[in-house]
Amino acid sequence: MDHASCMTVDRPEMRVLLVDDDVELTSMLSDYLQAEGFQTEAVFNGEDAITAVISGAYDAVILDVMLPRLSGVEVLRRIRQTSMIPVIMLTAKGDNIDRVIGLELGADDYVPKPYFPRELVARLRAVLRRRPVEQAGTSAGLVLSLGMLEVDAAARRVLYGGRTLDLTASEFNLIVALLQAGDSVASKDDLSTKVLGRPRESYDRSIDVHVSNLRQKLAAMRDVAIEIETVRGIGYRIRERP
Repeated sequence: MDHASCMTVDRPEMRVLLVDDDVELTSMLSDYLQAEGFQTEAVFNGEDAITAVISGAYDAVILDVMLPRLSGVEVLRRIRQTSMIPVIMLTAKGDNIDRVIGLELGADDYVPKPYFPRELVARLRAVLRRRPVEQAGTSAGLVLSLGMLEVDAAARRVLYGGRTLDLTASEFNLIVALLQAGDSVASKDDLSTKVLGRPRESYDRSIDVHVSNLRQKLAAMRDVAIEIETVRGIGYRIRERP
């Protein structure tokens, strides 16, 4: 197990689990992350990844889609049965199918291989950021509400009618950004910056998939009178149903 402690990251001693069967590449990424102030541990198959995540010892997972025995997609599916830990998936360049499936299963973001370590670290910091409302210049203690929906930004808790709504880090950032937009339409470009911490790329469906996931979770709760409206060609708006 590799360890490093440094004060250069947003929170000290953030622990990242690397899941990839490419030992050499994983070792290089581990060294880079340690130089950036993260603690890392690497596992090289899906079964070990699931066991490690269940331990609760990590703050985030970087998960390769191509793994022996269990695919990264299946590993993510099992992780999401018990944990909302931030997950970034590593996908083959141009493999849009794996990206969409991963996002639909609750991945927070994806990075295509081959990647630049600096970009991967930027994506990692974006999903680890615990107070997304600070980026918009508002108070971290702000409570946002719409009808029976209540979001406590500091506690990162979402309630509807007193019932907890379990969201991934990206889904949480998304609902905050939509509520902050109020009656205005939040553009996909703006949502990508606020939710994923990066500019939206051409033909990037990440925000659309996260919106779809959030809609499904809202719909799964009984008597929900909140909907996310699609404004064609622009973006999304959250509102109470008439």
